[in-house]
Parts: sequence; C-alpha cells; structure tokens
Amino acid sequence: MTALDPIEEHVAALAAALHGPARVKARMLTEARDALIDAAADIADEGSPDGRAARQAVEDFGSVEDVAPAFQRELTIAQARHTARRVALIVPFLALTWYVLVIVDHGRGLPYPVEVLTAHVGGVAAVAALLAAASLAATGTLARRLPTPRRLPLMVAWTGTAACAAVAISAVTLTTASALAGNGLVSAGVGVLTIASHVRIAASARSCRQCARLPVVAHR
Repeated sequence: MTALDPIEEHVAALAAALHGPARVKARMLTEARDALIDAAADIADEGSPDGRAARQAVEDFGSVEDVAPAFQRELTIAQARHTARRVALIVPFLALTWYVLVIVDHGRGLPYPVEVLTAHVGGVAAVAALLAAASLAATGTLARRLPTPRRLPLMVAWTGTAACAAVAISAVTLTTASALAGNGLVSAGVGVLTIASHVRIAASARSCRQCARLPVVAHR
C-alpha cells in the first residue's frame, strides 16, 4: 500500500502531536485515517495516480499544525470528563470508608484531633466530588446547549489535585491513628484502598493538566 504512505505518515504525525485518553485518541485517529483514505480514493477515481491522490488528500485535510488544535480540544474535554468521573465516583466511596473507620475506631481511642482533621479533609473531598459532578454535567448534557467553558478542563485538573491531597492526608492520618489504636487490620485495608485511589486520581489529574495547557481552538 505504497500509495497510502503519505496518509500513514500524516496520521502518525498527528498522533504524536495529540495527548489524551488512549481509546478516544485511537478512535479519532482511525476516523481521520478513514477520511483520508476515502478522500484519496475519490481523487484517484478522477484520474490522479494513487500516490498523488494520497498527497492531495493530505493537503486538503490540512497540516498537523492546522488540525491538531481542534482534535486536541476534543481530547482535552474527554480527559477532563475522565478525571471528573474518577473524582466523582472514587471520592464519595472513600469518604464512606473513612467514616466507617472513624466509627469503628471511636471506641478504641482514636484521637479527637484526628477526627476533626478527617472531618475537614472530608469536606474538601466532598467539595471536589461536587465540582467533578458539575463538570461532568457541563461537558455532557449541558454541552449540547451551552459552550464548554475554556478553562473548565484546567479547573477539573486542579479539582482532581485537591482531591488527591485530601486523599493522601486522610490516608496518612487515619491509617496511622487507627493502627496505633489497635485496629491494624481494618486500617491497613483502608490505607491500601486509599493509596490505590490516590494513584488513580493523581495520574488522571496530571494528564488533565497536561492536556489543558495544550493549544486548542474554540468550538464551532
């Protein structure tokens, strides 16, 4: 398929310029490749050689510098939704486990300052979860009627970062205090769950920050 080499090179260059969720990116690149192949076939039907038809299709499609911002916008929104979904689903579940741990350990002498700190950190986590849920609505159902705010992905990224901080603080304070109170088995389980959740949210928030800083174009 030598005639399609210009198309594959163009798609590869576009892939290198884009950042975002792997599945969404792969789907977008597949659609771009299919569109280029169809365009090249139409041009070839008009009498152009296959190689020239492929190059013409690439030129008509636009350079990577021209088309990448529009593609990146969609990927950035997808990454923001991915991050917001993780925060909105994971944080409430973790808050419930923290609450259960506080109840279990209350009779074992869990320090009062730890309970107070947990309550405050839980409040931060709750606000982060609410913001994440609102972001999902803003990039989902509401996006069909209203334009998505330009800085929303960056806000989602920092919401995820705040949630990560709350999760980390809770993991350290609760598991340590619970272990000292003599409930090591439960505290270990909650600690492992919290750390695993922290890693998942942190990775997604980091990717969201990266995407949010890349150039995008306004939705039309």
